[in-house]
Amino acid sequence: MLRILAFYHGRRLDREFILPEGGPYSLGREQNSEVAAEWDVQISRQHATITVSPGGIQLKVLPTAVNPVFTNGEETTAAEIQPGQSFVIGGTRFEVQRTLDGRSDEAQSGARVRQLTIDRRHLSRVQFSDAPQKIEVLTSLPTVIRESGVERDLHVRLCSLLLSGIPAADGAAVVELDAAGNASVLQQEQRFAQGTSMRPSSRLTEAALQQQRTVLHLQDQTESNADFTQVAGFTWAFCTPFSDDTGTRGLYLTGRGEVHPGESSEQQLHADIRFSELIADIITALEGQRRLQRQQSGLRQFFSPPVLEALGNDLDTSLLEPRECDVTVLFCDLRGFSHRAEMESENLTGLLERVSMALEVMTDQILRFGGVTGDFQGDAALGFWGWPLASAEAPLNACRAALAIRREFSRFQQTEDHPLRDFETSIGVAHGRAVAGKIGTRDQVKVTVFGPVVNLASRLEAMTRDLRVSVLIDEYLDQQIREQMAPEEGRVRRLLSVLPYGMDRSLVVSELVPAESEYPLLSSQHLQDFETGLQFFVNGEWDSAWRHLHRMPADDRAQDFLSMLITRHDRRAPDDWDGIVRMQKKS
Repeated sequence: MLRILAFYHGRRLDREFILPEGGPYSLGREQNSEVAAEWDVQISRQHATITVSPGGIQLKVLPTAVNPVFTNGEETTAAEIQPGQSFVIGGTRFEVQRTLDGRSDEAQSGARVRQLTIDRRHLSRVQFSDAPQKIEVLTSLPTVIRESGVERDLHVRLCSLLLSGIPAADGAAVVELDAAGNASVLQQEQRFAQGTSMRPSSRLTEAALQQQRTVLHLQDQTESNADFTQVAGFTWAFCTPFSDDTGTRGLYLTGRGEVHPGESSEQQLHADIRFSELIADIITALEGQRRLQRQQSGLRQFFSPPVLEALGNDLDTSLLEPRECDVTVLFCDLRGFSHRAEMESENLTGLLERVSMALEVMTDQILRFGGVTGDFQGDAALGFWGWPLASAEAPLNACRAALAIRREFSRFQQTEDHPLRDFETSIGVAHGRAVAGKIGTRDQVKVTVFGPVVNLASRLEAMTRDLRVSVLIDEYLDQQIREQMAPEEGRVRRLLSVLPYGMDRSLVVSELVPAESEYPLLSSQHLQDFETGLQFFVNGEWDSAWRHLHRMPADDRAQDFLSMLITRHDRRAPDDWDGIVRMQKKS
């Protein structure tokens, strides 16, 4: 009996197929298939047949199969696949594994099996007779774990190391308990190919992994005949649990040597058990370290180094729990993306690569200035500051990130043949109260921020198109920059008091402008003249506002919105004018 596990795009699915010897069994997307793979559209309704034998499976591709089957990286139409090996169709990898049938070879012999649970305290006094060999194996173990590319490669190497470090063992295996508590073999190796095949005991495996202690099985040969070892093959076996990413697994060793209580062979067996526990401890520790490194690597795409430092090496995730706090939110989008997608419909893959590059630029600058990367919404990126650590610099750092993103895309536009040369960004930055942290459902959790301030940042970003500017900020950030940011870093220009479409409260919006040395088009005098004109506009003195707005450089687009509004009313404010511009659409 064998089982087949399914991995879709590298992720193990919660599906397994138990196939007794015989067949043929059908594999395809049809629901009545014995191996029904309805999740992958690249698998045909009737794709292949599988015949199970004691040594593995025979796979035969049917004429109805549209996409090829690969084994060992090569396309095949028929193949013999042994336990521990796999085959690939579309985005799915099927791995063949041996199952345990609940009976050990010992049980079949009729001999009584003694089950012993090993106390680690007693093993501490056991001495190794071949210490140099065992030290060599232990020394190589970290390299084996580090250099094993895929899980099966690691299991093959572990079995080889176990056989090398425990000469008395005739067979070694890596075993596990599945979600239902049933034992199975992930990989097994035998020192000698001839003779009785190794058949790990499910009873022994389940006892050891459920108790989380090494369990030893010994054959009581006093009740069997002299030919017992020739018939049953193995006289002892033990299983030592270890932990890794997927749950609890075990190292399984078995051999043929006779073991008599109180004699040297029993002492040697205890020494071998102690050695296997050392191996298990090292695997558990190194796998834990690798898991921590992967977690930290995954967090780097969301958090800046200072935030990761605050989380600590033990990843104090209590800091990530959602809570209400003051945050500054940055929303950055690519202008005209929908139109560009239509224009490049014949090369969507190339467009996706360029969009990914653009999003990477945005997130790099968010992280550079201490922000947290939140959602990606198509061609837009969300970043926020003020969580998980509050900081007085958070509002200014958000504005610094916005200026840096603007600067990078401006540089791309001036670089011949740059993949992002024709990309233009629009950015909205707002400050307010929100709930930030791990937010989501029981099945899917992500780090993000929730609240009206997020909607405001998105509205500000959308209004950049109407107001002909790159970066819009709210009134709070305007005040912070005027009071705390040096003009050499950035400047602000108040644009107007506006009531966004669909909102009940008006707000004063400002443009975030680069330093004069970086953006000489607008001098400090220009910014002052514009704000003077804006004040005339708010006061209803539109003729004076017109004159001041037209002191701006011809290439400055921010004046266009107010100038067109003034012109439309023949430079006269409406009788009911209250100084607030009401947007007629969402932008």
